[in-house]
Amino acid sequence: MGRAPGLSVRLRLTLSYAGFLMLAGALLLAAVWVFLLRYVPDRALIVPSGTPDTGVFPVRSNLLRVFAPRAVAVLAFLLVFGLAGGWILAGRMLDPLTRIAEATRMATNGSLSHRIRLPGRNDEFRELADAFDTMLARLEAHVAEQRRFAANASHELRTPLAISKTLLDVARTDPAHDTGELIDRLHAVNTRAIDLTEALFLLSRADQRSFAREDVDLSLVAEEATETLLPLAEKHGVTIETCGDITPTSGSQALLLQLTMNLVHNAIVHNLPGQGTVWVDTSVRSKTAVLTVENTGENLTPQLAATLTEPFQRGTERIRTDHAGVGLGLAIVKTITQAHDGTLTLTPRSAGGIRITVELPATARIPMGSGVL
Repeated sequence: MGRAPGLSVRLRLTLSYAGFLMLAGALLLAAVWVFLLRYVPDRALIVPSGTPDTGVFPVRSNLLRVFAPRAVAVLAFLLVFGLAGGWILAGRMLDPLTRIAEATRMATNGSLSHRIRLPGRNDEFRELADAFDTMLARLEAHVAEQRRFAANASHELRTPLAISKTLLDVARTDPAHDTGELIDRLHAVNTRAIDLTEALFLLSRADQRSFAREDVDLSLVAEEATETLLPLAEKHGVTIETCGDITPTSGSQALLLQLTMNLVHNAIVHNLPGQGTVWVDTSVRSKTAVLTVENTGENLTPQLAATLTEPFQRGTERIRTDHAGVGLGLAIVKTITQAHDGTLTLTPRSAGGIRITVELPATARIPMGSGVL
């Protein structure tokens, strides 16, 4: 938006300081004038005048003629002093804003690593500078995360495309190659690419919070997720145990179901083959609806567990199967949890495996027969 040029804030503050000082000086001189007229005795204003022949006779001096030049000199001094002092004081007062403006220009040019770090005691400018530094830190972290995510997504999407190209090149150079095997492998690769694309879309949708909220019972959501994934658990020889009472919260039914499905799926495929167990529990703690998914498995360090919610991050030396996923399962869980104003906690179990807890804001209990599935 184009705007007409105007006076700088520093100049306006300088003029304001000088004007206020001039006004204060004028009022002070006016008070002195009134004081002289009303309270100074007349004899104090008598000066001798006359000639030796006529003698000495009293004449009242012209007070205004004596007072006015001095008053003008005082006002002129106050004007110069006010302009000079106001300019210096305004510069010192506006120095934090100058530093904030410089940091803003650097951020606009793409440099998010610069920080103001305003020294001094806590005041309005210090609070503004600290808030700006916090915003820059979050922006820098967000941009770095987005760049890392874009790079990882490009790499993950390029892999199935490269495999498909290789398979097609082999089929072209070797017409006698088994067509059925080629189709099966292309189908598997294409399915993985579609799953990855849908996961990226779901991640973006949850991150933007573009969903309608409704009453949801996490216990029913957990029950639906475990029933859906029961065949996969049986295939891996994993036992699923569920428990919990009605756990009402508010949010997207589809997204919370996806969150629970991802947690249970992750607990099944990253478990002890043939003898693993998954525990799914829902409960209400104070004003919080809690979903906990816990599984047996290999030992994990807290440092490794803290990285598992990053996109395309998989645990080192974790069990890899044909159901290992696209590396976005827990990243989607984290995004959906944050979109519902909740918290996600990953805690390694001492006996092996991991405990994942999702805490969401609880709502009033959902009445029976409300139709929430």
